[in-house]
Amino acid sequence: MRRIRRIHFVGIGGAGMSGIADVLLTLGYEISGSDLHSNAATAHLQHCGAAIYQGHAADHIAGCDAVVTSSAITADNPEVVAARAARIPVVPRAEMLAELMR
Repeated sequence: MRRIRRIHFVGIGGAGMSGIADVLLTLGYEISGSDLHSNAATAHLQHCGAAIYQGHAADHIAGCDAVVTSSAITADNPEVVAARAARIPVVPRAEMLAELMR
C-alpha cells in the first residue's frame, strides 16, 4: 500500500474543505487545492504552504496521492475525471473528516 503524502482538494475554498486542509497541513501533509474563486481561506492556506489554483484543470492533480471533493463538486469536474482515470482515490469530504477523527 502506498503512503499518502500529497492530497488535492477540489473546492478548497469552502469552510469545511479549508478547515480539513488546514489540519492536514499542520500534520505535515502536502496540500494542493482548487476553487473557482479566491477568498480569505484560500489565501490563508496558500500562506501556510498549500498550492492553490483558481479554476479547475486536470493537470492540478499531477503527483497527488488522493483527491478530496466537496459536495458541490460534480462527477464531470475535470480534476475528478483525471483522478479516476489515473486511479487516484477520490474521497468525499465527509469520508476524509471521518478518517481524521479516527
